[in-house]
Amino acid sequence: MSESAKPPARSGAASALGWLLTIGLNAVAPILTYNTLTENHGWSEFGALLAGSAWPVLDSAIMVAWRRKIDEFAVVTLVFLVITALVSLIGAHTARALLVKDSGVTGLFGLLCLATLLAPRPLMFYFGRKFATDGTPASTAWWNGMWQYEGFRSTMRTMTLVWGVAYLAEALVRIALAYTLPTKTMVTLSPVMIYTVLGVLGVWTAWFGKRRAAEGARRQAEAEAAAAAAV
Repeated sequence: MSESAKPPARSGAASALGWLLTIGLNAVAPILTYNTLTENHGWSEFGALLAGSAWPVLDSAIMVAWRRKIDEFAVVTLVFLVITALVSLIGAHTARALLVKDSGVTGLFGLLCLATLLAPRPLMFYFGRKFATDGTPASTAWWNGMWQYEGFRSTMRTMTLVWGVAYLAEALVRIALAYTLPTKTMVTLSPVMIYTVLGVLGVWTAWFGKRRAAEGARRQAEAEAAAAAAV
C-alpha cells in the first residue's frame, strides 16, 4: 500500500461519538431491554429478544440520517437487519431459536465477506471507506483512488478473508453455546462475543494496515533511491 496519497483530516470527536452510539444501541440497549421486559413486565424471552432487536435498526437509521446518504455499508447493514427480522418471525418461536438465528446472521456476514473476494472489490474496501473517511467527497475520493495500488488491493482482500473466516467461526461457537447455556446468560454473552471478536479484528486490522502501509512506503523509497542512483 503506497503512502503517496494522504487522507484528508477527519474529526476524532465525530468518530468517537459514532462508536459510542453504535455500542450503546447494539449491545447495551438490547441487554437492558431484555432484562427490563422479562423481569419487570412479564414478557416472554422471545418477545423481549425481538423487542431488543429494534435498537440496531434505530442505530442504522441514525447513521443514515447523520451522513445524509445511504452508502454500501448502510445497505449491507439494512439487508442483514431485514434478514434478522424475517428469520425471527418464521420457524420455532422460542428464545433459543432466536439466539441461533441471530448467530446465523453473523455467519452469513462471514460468508458474504468470503463471497465478495470474487467481486471487483471485496467487502472490507467499503467498510474501510466508512471508518477511514468522514464521508466527505474529498475523503471518499481519496479512498477510492487508493484502489490503483496493488498493495492496497492485496491488503483489502486479505482483511476480507480474515474477517470472513473469523465471523464464521464466531457464529458456530455462539450456536453451540446457545444450546448449552441458559437464555439469560446468552443474552449478555452474545453481544460480548460479537464485540470482542469485532475488537480483536479491529486491532488486528489497524496493525495489519499500518504494517502494509509501512512496507509500501519502504518499497517506494527503495524504488526512488534506485531510480536516483541510475540517473
